Amino acid sequence: MSSSAPKPYSLLEEIEQLVSAFENCTLPRTAWTHQAHLTIGAWYLAKHPRPAATQFIRDGILELNRAHGTVNDADHGYHETITLFYVGAIAHYLRTGNGNSSLLATVNALLTTRGHKELPFEYYSRERLMSREGRARWIEPDLKPFEWNGNDSSDDDDRSNARRL
Repeated sequence: MSSSAPKPYSLLEEIEQLVSAFENCTLPRTAWTHQAHLTIGAWYLAKHPRPAATQFIRDGILELNRAHGTVNDADHGYHETITLFYVGAIAHYLRTGNGNSSLLATVNALLTTRGHKELPFEYYSRERLMSREGRARWIEPDLKPFEWNGNDSSDDDDRSNARRL
């Protein structure tokens, strides 16, 4: 996703096609954008409890990276803290956002309000977030606390946030 506003989805089928391509590891590398990452996160968090959704997201990113030939190591590929940061941010948005909105409307609103790539840097210094430690495992923010419970997934069951399809 560029610095410009994200392109909203027009149809739920667009999201479903993205999820299908993600799950089948057929999503082209060029389509694996920041917007796509957030959409995938919202999809799983709307349909599964947070712990299960987190595992689906993590495993899917690792598999898609492998399918793209992206190395997942200390300096490249999957980033645990960024993934868990956005899981927390999206779960919080689903809990506090428009509970009666469709999944389509919710995803579009999420992308507009919380979808900018620099969001993690409101909470983390660049040095901390982009460290090898941050890529390998969850680390707490160093600039300001979250409005949500960070990496604690024991306090909620996000199936209650499932959106009408």
